Amino acid sequence: MRQIEITPVSNKRERREFVDLAYRLNGSDPNWVPPLRMEAIELVTPGKNPFFEHADVELMIARENGRAVGRISAHIDRLALAQPAEQGMGPGTGNWGLLEAEDEEVAHALIARAEQWLRGKGMTRVLAPLSMSIWEEPGQLVKGHDHPPTIMMGHQPERYARYIDSAGGYEPAKSLLTYDLDVTREFPPLIQRIVAAGEKNARIRIRNVDKSRFDEEARLILEILNDAWSDNWGFVPFTEAEIAYAGKKFKPVVFEDLIMVAEYDGEPVAFMMTLPDLNEAIAPLKGRLLPFGWAKLLLWLRKPQVRTMRVPLMGVKKRLQSSRMASQLAFMMIEHIRRNAIAHYGTKRGEIGWILDDNQGMVAIADAIESKVNREYVIYAKDL
Repeated sequence: MRQIEITPVSNKRERREFVDLAYRLNGSDPNWVPPLRMEAIELVTPGKNPFFEHADVELMIARENGRAVGRISAHIDRLALAQPAEQGMGPGTGNWGLLEAEDEEVAHALIARAEQWLRGKGMTRVLAPLSMSIWEEPGQLVKGHDHPPTIMMGHQPERYARYIDSAGGYEPAKSLLTYDLDVTREFPPLIQRIVAAGEKNARIRIRNVDKSRFDEEARLILEILNDAWSDNWGFVPFTEAEIAYAGKKFKPVVFEDLIMVAEYDGEPVAFMMTLPDLNEAIAPLKGRLLPFGWAKLLLWLRKPQVRTMRVPLMGVKKRLQSSRMASQLAFMMIEHIRRNAIAHYGTKRGEIGWILDDNQGMVAIADAIESKVNREYVIYAKDL
């Protein structure tokens, strides 16, 4: 009988071992993009990632005969516990994520240990995988393994979905979709007319963000986001520390003509954030900036020529969401960014998402511009 020993990460060396497992177990997958090691370590380090300020986290490594064969995180987000239960999180709901395992038996042992830890903390339900916040890399990839992920999207082996299905008791709770868009094609005539009408409306202004006022603009965008997404399934609000952290993290890939703010009668009411796909630049670095990775990355960031852009976030203030104005503003921001992406960055395709599969408004917008689902992630639920 196999002897699989699972122990918590307790020091800096073990934290690095925890991170290194992902590189070893996924290194042969041509579509896995190795994250920068410094960022991967920061993600799981208290004092670096502000998620730890409102979450209890246990990182665990599975070993067989002293050799690391898998890992998992178990965590309880206290802000998620405070959300209404009908929105997916809520009282008694914990999470696990960052799963890596050599085989099914190791995966089952890790999942069982994560569940045990959550029960010991009083949790009665688990939503997983979340790695680690809903805002980071949520869900298990079940469609789209045949191409690399874009910036800030997860990519897990196909077999992990089978491991979760066979672990017992897990049922799909929600699907998260990304949409692929050929940005070199103009939008359908109806969408062009909607955009043109908006551009003639003196009450509407679509503007670039102003990077010289970066902190102010970042706060504005995240305030709109917290309002726009507050009723969404899985929503957890950003904290002040997370706003500052996100701003610092995004700043190198923020380009003023790729992030739009929509104003109505002078009030900022919507935004759309678009990022050049940094994965195109970091994939060849194999997770390391030294000795020459820094220079290559800095050169790329000066003026990226990039095949793909990703729209990770957009939002319209809640009071406008049921109006025609919401979709008009969305189409206008998409079109303005599409033009800039082609003209200034040589972009060929865009990826929009993730989008909740039952977010009818966003799904309708994605369908209207003739984008197609290219990746699907599933978040599973289980009663403990």
